[in-house]
Amino acid sequence: MFTTRRSVRRYQSTEIEENKLQKVLEAARWAPSWANTQCCELVVIRDEGIKQQLAGIISKKNPATIAMEKAPVVIAVCGRLEKSGFYNDKAVTKLGDWFMYDLGLATENLCLAAHDQGLGTVIVGLFDHDGARDILNVPPTHEVVALVPLGYPDHEPPAPKRKAMEEFVHWEKF
Repeated sequence: MFTTRRSVRRYQSTEIEENKLQKVLEAARWAPSWANTQCCELVVIRDEGIKQQLAGIISKKNPATIAMEKAPVVIAVCGRLEKSGFYNDKAVTKLGDWFMYDLGLATENLCLAAHDQGLGTVIVGLFDHDGARDILNVPPTHEVVALVPLGYPDHEPPAPKRKAMEEFVHWEKF
């Protein structure tokens, strides 16, 4: 399934069935997280006005701007800060707050489940994050990390080129 998933930036206007949306959200819910801290929070957006506002905080050159406006649903992926990678309110690894890692896992689960349901997604990370926080009323204890338009694709994007295994897989030592 993961080899046929694509980033979709153009969608049909067809609404997403509630049972399919629930399966996508359930997949994100079951993503692994640091010490099961479950720092991921999702905001499901169907309101046209809010989607227009979100499109307004993305660069007009970004092809995901149209996806934000046209997709029937946009999911904002947010993370609770200072929870993942923390013990006794202190970061315990060199990399500090692991919320980005945990949100990546949840987002990938979400995208693969969407693909399994015949839906398309694109993960948008280049936008005014503080603007998104304001639009979505996200508290300062959380960060908006990604926006994920979700809907039925109106096209089938070609597969992107990928590195050969020997270009990035190392055995025993780097």
